[in-house]
Amino acid sequence: MALLANPLILSSCSIRKFNPLILSQRRFLINVSSRLSYFRTRLFSDAVLVAVSASKNDVFTSPEVAKSFDFDWEERIYNWWDSQGYFKPNMDQGGEPFVISMPPPNVTGSLHMGHAMFVTLEDIMVRYHRMKGRPTVWIPGTDHAGIATQLVVERMLASEGIKRADLDRDEFVNHVWKWKEKYGGTITKQIKRLGASCDWSREHFTLDERLSRAVIEAFVRLHEKGLIYQGSYMVNWSPNLQTAVSDLEVEYSEEPGALYHIKYRVAGGSREDFLTIATTRPETLFGDTAIAVNPEDERYAKYVGCQAIVPMTYGRHIPIIADKYVDKEFGTGVLKISPGHDHNDYLLARKIGLPILNVMNKDGTLNEVAGLYCGLDRFEAREKLWKDLTETGLAVKKEPHTLRVPRSQRGGEIIEPLVSKQWFVTMEALAEKALHSVETGDLTIIPDRFEKIYNHWLSNIKDWCISRQLWWGHRIPVWYIVGRDCEEEYIVARSPDEALQKAQQKYGKDAEIYQDPDVLDTWFSSSLWPFSTLGWPDVSDEDFKKFYPTTMLETGHDILFFWVARMVMMGIEFTGNVPFRYVYLHGLIRDSQGRKMSKTLGNVIDPVDTIKEFGTDALRFTLALGTAGQDLNLSTERLSANKAFTNKLWNAGKFVLQNLPNQSDNNAWETLRAYKFDKEESLLMLRLPECWVVRILQVSKLHMLIDQVTTSYDKFYFGDVARETYDFFWGDFADWYIEASKARLYQAEDNSVSSAAKAVLLYVFENILKILHPFMPFVTEALWQAIPHQKVPLIVSSWPKSSLPVYSNVIKRFENFQALTKAIRNVRAEYSVEPVKRISATIVANPDVLQYISEERDVLALLSKLDLQALRFAESLPEDANQSVHLVASEGLEAYLPLADMVDISAELQRLHKRLLKMEGEYKGIKARLGSPKFLEKAPAEIVQASQEKAQEMEEKINLTKNRIAFLESTVLVTNS
Repeated sequence: MALLANPLILSSCSIRKFNPLILSQRRFLINVSSRLSYFRTRLFSDAVLVAVSASKNDVFTSPEVAKSFDFDWEERIYNWWDSQGYFKPNMDQGGEPFVISMPPPNVTGSLHMGHAMFVTLEDIMVRYHRMKGRPTVWIPGTDHAGIATQLVVERMLASEGIKRADLDRDEFVNHVWKWKEKYGGTITKQIKRLGASCDWSREHFTLDERLSRAVIEAFVRLHEKGLIYQGSYMVNWSPNLQTAVSDLEVEYSEEPGALYHIKYRVAGGSREDFLTIATTRPETLFGDTAIAVNPEDERYAKYVGCQAIVPMTYGRHIPIIADKYVDKEFGTGVLKISPGHDHNDYLLARKIGLPILNVMNKDGTLNEVAGLYCGLDRFEAREKLWKDLTETGLAVKKEPHTLRVPRSQRGGEIIEPLVSKQWFVTMEALAEKALHSVETGDLTIIPDRFEKIYNHWLSNIKDWCISRQLWWGHRIPVWYIVGRDCEEEYIVARSPDEALQKAQQKYGKDAEIYQDPDVLDTWFSSSLWPFSTLGWPDVSDEDFKKFYPTTMLETGHDILFFWVARMVMMGIEFTGNVPFRYVYLHGLIRDSQGRKMSKTLGNVIDPVDTIKEFGTDALRFTLALGTAGQDLNLSTERLSANKAFTNKLWNAGKFVLQNLPNQSDNNAWETLRAYKFDKEESLLMLRLPECWVVRILQVSKLHMLIDQVTTSYDKFYFGDVARETYDFFWGDFADWYIEASKARLYQAEDNSVSSAAKAVLLYVFENILKILHPFMPFVTEALWQAIPHQKVPLIVSSWPKSSLPVYSNVIKRFENFQALTKAIRNVRAEYSVEPVKRISATIVANPDVLQYISEERDVLALLSKLDLQALRFAESLPEDANQSVHLVASEGLEAYLPLADMVDISAELQRLHKRLLKMEGEYKGIKARLGSPKFLEKAPAEIVQASQEKAQEMEEKINLTKNRIAFLESTVLVTNS
């Protein structure tokens, strides 16, 4: 037994607490008096070893001196890993590298469960492949998050009384860099807290000099190929931020609003000739360029081809047209076409050649097209317009209507569809190659059902708006010539010097230039992430040559198109290869009721708080139980259960360590390590419980488990790995073998038997730690370090061997042994036998079964709480069979437990009769209620159903109790006769 396990890995706190008197009193509840003198003789030798230890004293704490795993240890374990260089690729290992780029979180961000999910899954992959002997590279970094960061800094400056308009561009950008230096590392520290074993020496920021060079190079090359152009098109416009935003940055919410019904008079008709339109945004009517009806709608057929008068526009006429696009059933069946302020209207206008009118300024106020309403905020204009329409008799009615409102993910304001001059990338040619990569198998999407979504998006792709009207970000590398038309004549260059040189060559030495004020969409730089972080466009960079293409891209399924597909397109375009071989998509994390987490619902679970309460390992294990692509419902109950799993693992480690030899006992350790459980000759020498765990679990159950989880790891079935390992550890190792081994460890007279049991414990436990390490890195490393004579840390240890032999005959033997033990335990529970009471039993079976069961009588007695002196084995029924509880454990294996040993029959009969009387009374009451028509008519359906289920349950209990009484009474009669 290792009293302090490995003293080289004890904390300084543990050394200070070292007190022989306290330890001899607490000895972890092992009440074996014969071992106490053994403990005392070891105290001083262990203390000496502790005193000379220096390398890891402040890192690891052994289970032998700590009741439970302290979550505060996690950070020092992490820092130790990092300081030792274990997160960097070991190129000496050879083999194909496993490379994964971390999805760069926003530099403004703080940890949420989405981050916790991707960090967990990616770290599982990295740690597994590191243990498999592959050089692993996990590249971390953060995104400059143009809109989010600019908004944060603007708010910070506003709190100091400074407006962005009061600063020039350079001054504002300097403020942002200062903010980034001060606060930008928050998310990185939190990711480390989750155990992310990234190579932090390769950390990047999307505005780093090297990555910025890659962004400029990508823009220039795309422009040179004619794939980037400038034009005025419909975009999502944020009036508060005054920039275009991507579809991903627009969130839709169901909100109460109104549907406004307005008369449009028919030009040249009578006062009765008008069309009523229904709109949720009446202020956009100033931008109407047509009214449309369905060609099959007979109500309006006579007006098609006529002109309508737009209200409040001094008689502006627009055509009345017919188009199948119009839904006859919505509103009045008449649609106003406002191409400058509605995505669908814009597409329709471009299809049929309608003019496009913009009625709104960039700040959300109405422009001169709105006439008298010019300068009003869009929502003020709505109210005033409705009032004026009412006064002029053109307002029909206003009715409540639920709106699907687009809001800015960052600022929260309502997004306005607006035609704006922007820079775009032509996507069709790029998308074709990305589609082909999946068709040919160059790229595999997991789960494969998302291939259909991927294909659909890329087959129906639109050009990508890549410009943003911000100051923070990658400035668009376009320069205009002073005094010339900027739409027709501009320079694209890699630097201001190159731009000026080009301009002067073309327009003369006196030419002056100025740069486009816009910046690139953050997603543009992110689309280059897998290769820009490896040195591209310098293809001679060592990292690029060794690690590109990367192996895996893991992210949420919600950004499959916005980020993943764009990386694929850009990777193929600029490098000729897909940027990664696999895409693993995780689902969203929801609350226990399956609802999306939101501050409004108050159901947000904070990862940092969760780590403090449950530990990082429990959080990671819980998150990893999900299935690829499917949403995961997270609850404190699940977290609590997996915290208990962490504690169980720690306690199992404590038991193992307490039964290992002293670290300084080299002979004992040589004996333990000499056992080779992957060799048949060693296994054949083991007794049944050791055969079960090693020959079954190691060469069967454990070896089967290793084969199963290795396959699951390789297929990215992480939830299966977690469940299979959990079941094995808790159901087989902890609940069965540890208990069974006590008979060997505490009662065995033969030292070789005890030694074999210790070797089994150590071998199985070490393999469990290896399998669980990718999921639960902290507690497993702490337990591993506590085991003496470990040559390497767990994080860089080798993965368990697979394809070892399996012995199915021994599986059947121990399944019989388990079934017998469980059956006896169940009867004890059924008859409420006191836990400390030992009972007699007769085991009946054929000679072959009796032989291997009887050889393990000590273990059977220990696990089933049987009286070893009154335990019998026979091929025929015992004499007192009719006074015993008869159990059939499995085919050909039975047990008889004398009833008098378990209960006082007379007292038990009294108790059962009382219980029966009470249950029958309750049952009659429930049946009476169910027989009442009034109850059935008025009670809610779920109450009626619950009552019916309760009645059925009570009936079953009554029958069981009656049978028990009959059995006991027959036993009394037999005894008396």
